[in-house]
Amino acid sequence: MPKSQQVLKRIEIHQLKGIRDLTIDFTENPLTAILGPNGSGKSTILHALACINNPVNAPLQTINHKLSEFFTPTTHSIWNGSSFDVYQDYRDGMTTVTDYATRFRKRQERWTPRYVTRIERYVSYIGIRTCVPKIESETQKARIQFNTTPLTDAVSDRVRQLAGEVMNRDYTSYNAHTTGGRKNYIGVLTNGISYSSLSMGAGEQRIFYILSEILRAPNYGLIIIDEIDLLLHQDALFRLVERISEIAINKHLQVIFTTHAQALLSIDNVAFRHFYQTPVKTLCFSKTKPDALQRLTGHQIRPLEVFVEDDLAYALIKKACSDEGMSKYVSIKEYGAAINCFTSVSGAILNNIDNIENMLFVLDGDIYRTEQEKRERISKVLTGDTQNHIEKRQSAFEKITQFSIPEN
Repeated sequence: MPKSQQVLKRIEIHQLKGIRDLTIDFTENPLTAILGPNGSGKSTILHALACINNPVNAPLQTINHKLSEFFTPTTHSIWNGSSFDVYQDYRDGMTTVTDYATRFRKRQERWTPRYVTRIERYVSYIGIRTCVPKIESETQKARIQFNTTPLTDAVSDRVRQLAGEVMNRDYTSYNAHTTGGRKNYIGVLTNGISYSSLSMGAGEQRIFYILSEILRAPNYGLIIIDEIDLLLHQDALFRLVERISEIAINKHLQVIFTTHAQALLSIDNVAFRHFYQTPVKTLCFSKTKPDALQRLTGHQIRPLEVFVEDDLAYALIKKACSDEGMSKYVSIKEYGAAINCFTSVSGAILNNIDNIENMLFVLDGDIYRTEQEKRERISKVLTGDTQNHIEKRQSAFEKITQFSIPEN
């Protein structure tokens, strides 16, 4: 019996390309955005996620992504030793299964487990190649003759409408064009002008593709988009993400995408995950602010640095520094959610930040109030049992303080 109501809960990567000891949770929102500098492993995560499920029966889905498609053995690496776990919930008839764990790993010649054992789920992977303009992949140089068929089904009509909202255009028709050589293109009519995808901008073309994939996906499907902001101006990107969120909520979809667009951090209905590479592991921040991450790789402007949760904490620290005549010596940065405090201080220690002795990480004091709670959170980031690991955890604990506020 096909599985239903699937939910990808998290992925735990032990070793995959340059990613080490990384856990990502996907249950906070239907949409999850993955951010990070080039080379931090964003696309690697998407490639792995595209391969964790069996496709549903045709005609809904016929593409069956396998790990060897994205992690092809080369002279430099055959990917032996790669390993990651995924945890999923689903319904099988009347039975609800939670935290179903599957470990994928590469040993010698093949990946395990066998692909037929994967949970069945609709997955659509939208990669970078969908950004390539059709004209650049077209080889015919002579006149191209089309046979045009209007797309008037309910899904196509909805694609036309939403694409118009994203592009701020009035598309009065949406068409399928077929050549004598059986090549297929989409086309539109707007302001009395007809044109095909051979004449579309790459961003416009991709908007139609993304919306079509999401609207045609069955309920509880997984949509994976690499570099969602590529070739889109900011206003169109914001409108596209908003429309995707509405569809995902209505259809119980999970949408996971990578982006470099920091401006998206202002959107409330997206869960953000920032990656940061240290010499020994990959850290994941939730709801963080970019200035805190940038400090982990940049240079301090002022000798004293204080990291806080939000705007209110920022204002309080700034006032305290002003009262003490210290403002010109102190740089204040926001790290976002409270849990990022422990990831931030651990990242600074793992990366041997030169100014660590002059850093202070401040919690609001409403959660993680006790010493035990703080040490437990630090231990989840700074693992290991050697004396060096113990000293690093102690150093992290000593860099954390909190506001003095009443219980509850």
